[in-house]
Amino acid sequence: MKKLSFSILLLITVIVFTTSAQKKSKPWQEWSRKEAEAVLNESAWGKTQTETDISELFWRPQGAPDPRSGASNADPLRDERGGATNQATPVKFRIRFLSAKPIRQAFARVIALDQPTEDPKVKMYMNDFVERKFDQWIAVTVGVESRDQRFSAPALKALTSATTASLKNITYLERSDGKRLFLHMYQPPSADGLGAKYIFERIVDERPFLKPGDNEVRFVSEIGKVKLDMRFKVAQMLYDEKLEY
Repeated sequence: MKKLSFSILLLITVIVFTTSAQKKSKPWQEWSRKEAEAVLNESAWGKTQTETDISELFWRPQGAPDPRSGASNADPLRDERGGATNQATPVKFRIRFLSAKPIRQAFARVIALDQPTEDPKVKMYMNDFVERKFDQWIAVTVGVESRDQRFSAPALKALTSATTASLKNITYLERSDGKRLFLHMYQPPSADGLGAKYIFERIVDERPFLKPGDNEVRFVSEIGKVKLDMRFKVAQMLYDEKLEY
């Protein structure tokens, strides 16, 4: 009976070990585009805030009066866009912790997949980008996407014209205990395709702003009329047994 119990225990141990080995994460260099984009857009380190413009959902002739108010519905912004779309148009704000290694890996993988052939120089640059240290800073990026660029253009314009001075009092990271870490520096979008960069100091009161055991961290800022407000679960931000943020 004891031998049977031991055999069963040994079998369970082998199954658990095998299952654990099978679940070992795939190297980022082998990620598919879908896997890389999932890390960028819907993961512990990258999330999407969607704002939907419904102003073009119902069609009315240009300049015709609104039947409710009698006022003209002429809209200079719509005219600039090129006319009504007659549908609700979502604008997606991609909020990502660039200082988290998985996000840099995902960016690097997408760039690699976009290359027709492997370029050793690009590969070296991407490896350096992935392994870059963020010991002193937390970097959050914000990108804007829409199926109709006419709707994302105002947000992109707001990101381009924003400055550290205009954002520093309305942009912060907030822990679950209410501690807020306000913006240190802002960098508008550039040709690197990473989006606008929000830089925060990592060390606060002589310790890292986040530590294992914290519940969540919240990113808050504004782009034009849109308030960005995204929460990340700290317990889910572990990668290779290290808190990445």
